Amino acid sequence: MRGLLLAGMVAAAATFLSESYGAPVMLFALLIGMSLHAVADQPACASGVRIASQTLLRWGVALMGLRLGLEDVASLGWRPVAGVVLLVGATLGAGVFLSYAFGRQKAFGLLAGGSVAICGASAALAIASVLPRREGREADTLLVITAVTILSTIAMVGYPVLFQALGFSPTETAFLIGATIHDVAQVAGAGHSISDEVGVMATFVKMLRVALLPVVLLLVVAVMRDGGDGRARLPWFVVLFAALAILGNTGLLPGPLVAQLIVLSQACLVIAIAALGLRTNLGRILQVDMRYTAMLVLLTLFLLAAAVGVVRVMGL
Repeated sequence: MRGLLLAGMVAAAATFLSESYGAPVMLFALLIGMSLHAVADQPACASGVRIASQTLLRWGVALMGLRLGLEDVASLGWRPVAGVVLLVGATLGAGVFLSYAFGRQKAFGLLAGGSVAICGASAALAIASVLPRREGREADTLLVITAVTILSTIAMVGYPVLFQALGFSPTETAFLIGATIHDVAQVAGAGHSISDEVGVMATFVKMLRVALLPVVLLLVVAVMRDGGDGRARLPWFVVLFAALAILGNTGLLPGPLVAQLIVLSQACLVIAIAALGLRTNLGRILQVDMRYTAMLVLLTLFLLAAAVGVVRVMGL
């Protein structure tokens, strides 16, 4: 399984660089993977890279269920919960609308909108795994992952300054950071750059968005269902995600075990993204119309404006 070993080595290098320089591990995994495409594009590596990009991806998504702290989410109260649900639904709708406006189909809109609405690269991987396979899907997925990772990094630096300049309270700022920045780690970084309290509250809001991932996956499966018998086919890893989310919140699993499984989930996702990078050369990425990057920028700005509107109207 040379391909699997290669993907694992890329993921390990990406993790080391991320921890050393504080940059997103997913972006490092993508870039290093694409730089080694010529090495991976060998028959001996094909099966291992495929396992890494498909099987490990599904296990990584399934194990993400253990990251959901439903008690923490419930402690937020109904207004932030309602606000986040509204924002996720509106962003998904905006993604589909913009997808048609940019000459694409609803599948790309669901992929782009879901990644912005939920949790960036992880959501993009999860949604891509339940979309019908077609030529160019991996290039679309890599484009979305790269764009949302870069946009999330910019937001991590700029949003705390913006929200404080607009005069939002610490509670409002925490909600806005958690509701608008794509990546969990960057939400925590942006929040803690203001205060520990804002960081904790922002992370809670972010995890509420992550908690909506299985609902979004079910929606994508239903919308993109096969035309044969008309029934939506629910992937096994989505069921396992929901089951682990419930089990993880019962307290039946030992804390150290849950912590190790969460680490395993992250490792699987990083290896999966590394494998996607290994399977795709830069030329294929450049073949994707760069207008779609503008679409992701518009979606990010839409989510930002909508979140500010929710805070202004609902009050938090």
